[in-house]
Amino acid sequence: MRRSFLRNVLITLLCALTAAAQTGLPRATRPLDFSDSTRIHDLVRAGNLYLSLQDALALAIENSLDIELQRYGLDVADTEVLRSKGGGTTRGLNYTLAEAPVGVGGPLSPVVTNPAASGRAGNGTSVATNALELGVLSEPLDNLSMQGTINQSTGTAVPSYDPALVGQLNWTHQSAPQSSLTGGVNSVVTNTTNANAGIQQGFDSGAQVGLNFNNNHQAINALTSAYNPYSGSSLGLTVTQPLLRGFGRSLNRRFIRIAGNERRIGSLLFQQQLIATVYGVIRLYTDFVALYEDVKVKQETLNLADKLLSDTNAQVEEGTLAQVEATRARAQVFSARQDLINARGLLDEQEAILKNVLTRRGNEDPEVRESHLIPTDALSIPDKDEVRPIQDLLAEAAERRPDLGQAELQVANLQIGLEGARSLTRPEVDLVGIMQNNGLAGSVNQLAPNSGMAVAGGYGGALEQVFARNYPTYGIGLQVTLPIHNRVAEADLAHDELQTRQASIRLRQLQNQARLEVEDALIAMRRARASYEAALEARKLQEESLSAEQAKFEVGASTSFFVIQYESLLAQAKSTEVAAKSSYVKARAALARATGSILDEHNISIDKAIKGR
Repeated sequence: MRRSFLRNVLITLLCALTAAAQTGLPRATRPLDFSDSTRIHDLVRAGNLYLSLQDALALAIENSLDIELQRYGLDVADTEVLRSKGGGTTRGLNYTLAEAPVGVGGPLSPVVTNPAASGRAGNGTSVATNALELGVLSEPLDNLSMQGTINQSTGTAVPSYDPALVGQLNWTHQSAPQSSLTGGVNSVVTNTTNANAGIQQGFDSGAQVGLNFNNNHQAINALTSAYNPYSGSSLGLTVTQPLLRGFGRSLNRRFIRIAGNERRIGSLLFQQQLIATVYGVIRLYTDFVALYEDVKVKQETLNLADKLLSDTNAQVEEGTLAQVEATRARAQVFSARQDLINARGLLDEQEAILKNVLTRRGNEDPEVRESHLIPTDALSIPDKDEVRPIQDLLAEAAERRPDLGQAELQVANLQIGLEGARSLTRPEVDLVGIMQNNGLAGSVNQLAPNSGMAVAGGYGGALEQVFARNYPTYGIGLQVTLPIHNRVAEADLAHDELQTRQASIRLRQLQNQARLEVEDALIAMRRARASYEAALEARKLQEESLSAEQAKFEVGASTSFFVIQYESLLAQAKSTEVAAKSSYVKARAALARATGSILDEHNISIDKAIKGR
């Protein structure tokens, strides 16, 4: 009998499991890949890596680990949506983004100390500061979180929207001694088998619904039992609907709305990281080109110093100049040589930093490590700036900058989260309803005095009674919990409201910072253009002055001291001209970043960048 009962119950449960919704398989995630794109090896020719700005940007998009981190951030945002649709709370995103390293800067950056040839002859030379000590190799981090370090309270619990199958199967043997022969035996022995199953699910109104199918088979040795053995079944539906705390579709779907915003935030964070990397590569590449040009300036200065020393020695040998002039010329050669060494060292450091940004393996790849970067783009300044009015640029920044967009969504999420904290301060009033059908059948015990009341049949008879609704049970009621003073919930609500206001203040700070960046970039562009125009004229005048002084020196009307002075001034003017060009290019890139248009200006597609192309 018990075997037949178990077989029938298992068949019923198997049918229920077959009809139940199947849960989705875990989503596949992108595999880890630390290999560089083939593009970087395609650019290497004869031991040199010929690199244009567009090539550098393409390499950064394909290989930057900072961008790759944010690609996984997009997947993390998708898991937030999946989790919230199941009734879970959101776990949050990582709002920390990485900027490109500062780099050693251009020819006149703070890393470069005063050039040896910038002053009067004999002032000595200087050695460039170590880049590691200045911290220019590391990546500055930006935390764009508006919430701060303390998480918002979760508020009322959200029902689980994923249905869950629950089951129980057990067998019990129980012996109980009797103080009298009421049951006709000295000890009552009961064998009980339970096989129960059910499905539970929550809904966005806050309701919790449970459908339970319970089965019981019992055999007892008591002679007074009306039927022995017997089987009992029941099929019951229980519904609990909150009426105050935890009530409402908007309230219970708040995490789904928050997760939807987080998906948009994840996309905006990726865009912001892309912008930061693109701007950083432009800045590093521009500084590299400037340092590359400055090495040529330093080499030309050394060539002039060598020529001056040769001419001075010739005149000393002829007796037209004193020996001290040769000493001064020789000192100038060594000073110019030291400047060249410093310039080449800074160029090598900038090259190493740029390679690390454009690759995933850094200097681990021998071909990349041993190749020398050769920039193929020159620094140029347009004849005229086509800059729109500042009010238009500010409006564009407010509309297009992804860091502002994601910050606004963060504040919106905090305001959505307040719904849960407010709900938790309300009384708990739940409407509970129950509906159940019962059935009972078994073998008639002829020895029992009331055996005529027994329902003959097996487990199938009990099921027939259940589905025929021969013995229904109904019920409805209210469950009320009224806190006398709910200080925990009240404190959480007050804390979350204050935290939301703080986030609004941080948002205003970020908006003010964005407007300041636009204005500062415009100022930097005007200053760089003016500096370039002044440096250009200064360089032309210094070339004329040096040419005139060299002519006087050749006829004995001047000394090496004055020639050295004009050579130093010309070298400084050339370096200033290169630095002004690089400053203008970087200021223009900073303006494009500040307005959020830098990706469009360089024809960078977000969709392709997500795919790593």
